[in-house]
Amino acid sequence: MSCGGKSGKKPKPDDPCNCGSGKKYKDCCGKK
Repeated sequence: MSCGGKSGKKPKPDDPCNCGSGKKYKDCCGKK
């Protein structure tokens, strides 16, 4: 799966990343 989310809403930084990596969003797809 890729980062982007199916629901269209941005997860909170400490939520599990929606790409399925098991990392927190801020440590995965939330990085810029």
